[in-house]
Amino acid sequence: MPVTIKVRLDGPYFIDLTQGDVLITDHEGTPIPIPEGKTGITLCRCGASIKKPFCDGTHSRMGFKAAEAAQKAADTAAVPPAAG
Repeated sequence: MPVTIKVRLDGPYFIDLTQGDVLITDHEGTPIPIPEGKTGITLCRCGASIKKPFCDGTHSRMGFKAAEAAQKAADTAAVPPAAG
């Protein structure tokens, strides 16, 4: 069974470590240690965490909106009012 990465609404990526082995590397392929004793980890999606690649909750303090929600808001704002 493959390891599932869950995209949380306006939050981090969640990886359930009980599903199997997970290897996280940096851009050069160097392994990044996964904190011991965890059954799951969250990876930063907003870019503001000081614990990158792991999430530290900054997204909730800064009002991070995922690309899908941000695009929908931008599209809604760009729609001119109906003539009437």
